[in-house]
Amino acid sequence: MPKVYEIDGIVPVVSPGAFVHPSAVLIGDVIVASKAYIGPAACLRGDFGRIVVEEGANIQDSCLLHGFPGKDTVVGADATVGHGAVLHGCVVRRGALVGMNAVVNDNAEVAEDAMVAALAFVRAEQQIPPRTLVAGIPARVLRTLSEEELSWKANNTLLYQGLARRSAASMREVEALSAVEPGRKRIDVPGAVPLSEIKAAKR
Repeated sequence: MPKVYEIDGIVPVVSPGAFVHPSAVLIGDVIVASKAYIGPAACLRGDFGRIVVEEGANIQDSCLLHGFPGKDTVVGADATVGHGAVLHGCVVRRGALVGMNAVVNDNAEVAEDAMVAALAFVRAEQQIPPRTLVAGIPARVLRTLSEEELSWKANNTLLYQGLARRSAASMREVEALSAVEPGRKRIDVPGAVPLSEIKAAKR
């Protein structure tokens, strides 16, 4: 079970159809919808403002979500928040992707199907247009996303929804083996390919 804490009489809500890793921390006013994935060491702190993770969204390992009183930090349906990202008092709309170690600050909004590049800083109050790629510190719009990028992003979301199901069905805490067993199998997930490889193959 994840580490779930009540504060001021408010208890986190997790849909039975969601997967929350046992090392994740949920505090107070947190609402996690069905098909959502909350990864290892993610921290959703609803001790000031409300944290909402909508259906099918994924919050990957070591992410931090927090906000201010009276403000909702929202991750929309089918959105992705990549490893180590920080969201503070902001809204990430349906199908958007926030890259690894990016920061989205107070009252900012990442519109539907937009992509925030890894390590980008989306400043307070900034509005990221739909279907655009933003990068840098502070984040700036680079261009409109291609159909190939949008397709990859949608497929990546499906992979994480599948991971939520796989994790619920088969993830168990065990003791490590002391040696690699003969014929050790690999995890095969068809369609799990970095976007950079897809683009390189077409050059």
